[in-house]
Amino acid sequence: MSNVSSEGGAEWGLRGRVGGLRFLMCGAVAYAFISIDDYLAGEHLSEIKHDYVDGQVFATAGGKVTHNRIASNALGALHGSLQGKPCRPFNSDMKIRVQLPTHTRFYYPDVSVICESNPGDDDFQDRPVVLIEVLSDSTRRTDQTEKKDAYLTIPSLETYVMLEQDTPAAIVYTRTMNGFVRKIYEGRDAVIPLAQIDARLALADIYDS
Repeated sequence: MSNVSSEGGAEWGLRGRVGGLRFLMCGAVAYAFISIDDYLAGEHLSEIKHDYVDGQVFATAGGKVTHNRIASNALGALHGSLQGKPCRPFNSDMKIRVQLPTHTRFYYPDVSVICESNPGDDDFQDRPVVLIEVLSDSTRRTDQTEKKDAYLTIPSLETYVMLEQDTPAAIVYTRTMNGFVRKIYEGRDAVIPLAQIDARLALADIYDS
């Protein structure tokens, strides 16, 4: 998802009340500390999704047509591959909680695969096995640095996939006995193996227009 930004002094984002606390989102700047409980409650009321990083709330916006097509194709491919299996893919409406040593974060990845689900009445997941983000000009830096660093701390995570938006290519981090290994897949003939969920992602399917 794209981080909402403020350009030319224009205001983007959210005005509202969460747990009696008034807050304002202007671009990617939050002006008040938001508790986790207030954040989760506010997400039920908000028409805009927000990432949460250590008490700060960052509005996100929907991606472009190409972004959504790639994410939908990846979700569809995984849904077909995982039919009848214990793991399930989720779209970008599902939050992932990342519990770091010093603070907690919540992100909305474009696609996630969960094999051990939280209870059905939770509105987030803790144990993703695969996470997928579609890169764009506005999200590339965050997806490749802040989110990547946070995602790779999740004990259950086996693969983090970053899909290019403008060309059939992917940057993939896969867990090994020696830590995560980075590999680039390029071209429509490339196939990303997801052995941990007995599936694969063919770039020809993901970038099928």
